[in-house]
Amino acid sequence: MNYHHFSVEEREKLQELLWQKSSIRHIARVLDRSPSSVSREIKRNNPPHRHRYTPRVAHARALLYRKRRGRMKLEKDAVLRAHVISHLKLGWSPEQIAHTSNLISHEAIYQYIYAQVYQEGYGYLKPGREDLRPYLARRKKRRMRKGLRMSYRIDKGQLPSIDMRPKEVERRKSIGHWEDDSIVSSLTNPVRLRTTNERMSGVVFIAKTRDRTMAEANRITKERMGSLPHHLRKTLTRDRGAENMGYKALEKELGIRCFFAHAYHSWERGSNENTNGLIRRFFPKGTDFRAISDEEIQRVEYLLNTRPRKRLGWKTPYQVFYEKTGVALRV
Repeated sequence: MNYHHFSVEEREKLQELLWQKSSIRHIARVLDRSPSSVSREIKRNNPPHRHRYTPRVAHARALLYRKRRGRMKLEKDAVLRAHVISHLKLGWSPEQIAHTSNLISHEAIYQYIYAQVYQEGYGYLKPGREDLRPYLARRKKRRMRKGLRMSYRIDKGQLPSIDMRPKEVERRKSIGHWEDDSIVSSLTNPVRLRTTNERMSGVVFIAKTRDRTMAEANRITKERMGSLPHHLRKTLTRDRGAENMGYKALEKELGIRCFFAHAYHSWERGSNENTNGLIRRFFPKGTDFRAISDEEIQRVEYLLNTRPRKRLGWKTPYQVFYEKTGVALRV
């Protein structure tokens, strides 16, 4: 008999049979379970102080235990724990570690990392624990509830997926297909850089946002792209960050079609990811963008757009953009 978890319906039936004072073996036959499984279920969820088996409470406890089970595996298995921690310190994400090891889920790794901090979330470590949060890509002090960003919830299943994007975008044969993203400053600083690049020419726009809101991201995008002719604003591909959820207003005001990469698929916006890596050479991680002037940002934008690119036959992004469109982006 293959083991599977008790369902809530089975637990309700178990309660009914216990009220009827049925034997363990009779209950096992009715539920098509082994007597030992039924016995464990009753002992685990029928404590002396409560004097009764309650199916809903038992089911809730089972779900909670199931959720914590992977984390407890890390607590107990020193070899697996060392493997996870060493790879976190190498810059691997929990998803990468889980996928390559097949020994634990990425959710269990996240739970282990954040379980080390007291529930209040103020950063106090439990005794003898190392704070592993700085090794996460976003290094959040507290874990946000899944599906929540800032103070609202968005049904991201309804976002226009990159799968719906015209195939011509992938081929880089025409101008007017863009990607964008934000480059974060220091952890507590809401000021960011907003980068928008054109896929074929490699032209990039860089601007500083005052905060991380949708309204501010939209303001910068409209400011930088609004001066372009309408036919050069065809598509915009972005990630599923909260600041990008104001896409409907952009579509209406810029006449552009927005598409979203799949979660954790940064390579689907490869041009932008590569460009942001180049920008990081000038502004390393931890840079306080409040201390960076607009003139310095414009200088970096100019340097990148006037850099010869092998992919472009050693022409610059500005040159290719002008040759294809007749639009001079900088005098």
